[in-house]
This record gives sequence, C-alpha cells and structure tokens, in this order.
Amino acid sequence: MITDLARAFKTLDADDTVTVIVITGEGRAFCSGVDLTAAEEVFKGDVKNPDTNPVIQMERCRKPIIGAISGFAVTAGFEIALACDILVAGKGAKFIDSHSRFGIFPSWGLSQKLSRVIGPNRAREVSLTGMPITAEMAEKWGLVNHVVDTGEVLKKAKEVAEAILRNKRDMVFKYKSVINDGFKLDLTNALALEKERGHNYYSGMTKDQFAQMQKFIMGRSSKSASKL
Repeated sequence: MITDLARAFKTLDADDTVTVIVITGEGRAFCSGVDLTAAEEVFKGDVKNPDTNPVIQMERCRKPIIGAISGFAVTAGFEIALACDILVAGKGAKFIDSHSRFGIFPSWGLSQKLSRVIGPNRAREVSLTGMPITAEMAEKWGLVNHVVDTGEVLKKAKEVAEAILRNKRDMVFKYKSVINDGFKLDLTNALALEKERGHNYYSGMTKDQFAQMQKFIMGRSSKSASKL
C-alpha cells in the first residue's frame, strides 16, 4: 500500500487532467499506521527510497492535496495527514502519534512538522505522551481547516476542491509552491523568494497575456459592482 500510494501521487501529479487531489480512508480509520509485522522491511527499505515514499511524493506534488479525515490518523497515518495541504476532519477524528509508545523513530516528518503547526510545547506533549488530538482540539490548534459531521467529511473536502477548481490552474500550482517553499525559510528569505518568483512570473508574460489579465479583472470587477 505504501508503494502504491507513492506511485498514485506521482501519477496524479503528472496527469494534466488533474488539478486537485482528495485523499481519504475507509472504515474506522483514515490510516491506522504501518503494519508493524512488516516494520523492518518498511523502515530499512522503502523509507530510504523517495520513489516509494508516499510522503515525499505528496510533498513533491504540484497539485493541492486535501485530506478528508474520518476516524483515526495514527503515526504514519498522522504523517500522511500532515503532508496534505488542507485538512477536513469528522467530529470523531483523532490524530495520534505512537512513535514513543512502540519505539519507532519518526521518518516521515512528524517530529518536525507538527511543532511548526501547533507549536513546540503542544507537539512535545502529543508525541512524548501519545495523547490523542481530537477533531475539536485540532481545529482550535490550527491543525485542520474544517470540522464537520462524520458523514459530511468527503462532501466538504469536495466543496473545497471545487472552490480551488474555479481559480486559474497555473496560479494555483505556483501559489501552493511559494507558500510551501517559503514556510521552510525564515521570513526575510521567504519574502525574497516571493519577490523573485513574482518577478520571474511577470517577466515571462507577454503584452497579450497582461491585456487578457486586465480584461478578466475588469470583467470580475464590473460583475461585483452590479451585485451591490
């Protein structure tokens, strides 16, 4: 499944008919983690190979990834959730880090990403105690974007995807990239990155493209004014 998931994201990223990806689970869990009976094979093998690592493929994916979390997202499942760009959770969802409990060293980013999202003090408590993060806590702490009734999770995720689809595809990809890449930097360098990419973007536009952009903006502005 790990290998198949990595391959799926690589394939979807290369598919020009795909703009947004929604990932969800079946049954009682979004993902209950790695099968510990195969732990040695996974941790000594697949984890070193970026082509078979689903989290690396998710991080490399240009398309926005929406995680629809129903039930449990445990350890590796938690890391897959953290690799999503937007999270929608059901009211019964729980995020659990059991690395410390089972003596598993994190290798898909949980030890570094969680503290950047919810703060280091909360992350330490979650990871060192194995304390579950409920959907309510996750929303309060900024881990998830939306909490809805369990039966509405996929519907809400698709609504978010449809809102993204209404925007300019190329800019969606570029915007995701500059947000994610900039988040890895300090603010000064992140602002410089935005400025550099913005300059490159506009430098590559023709006069006709600028004219089309202005026409589009004026059209949207006139429609908005007519509704007031």
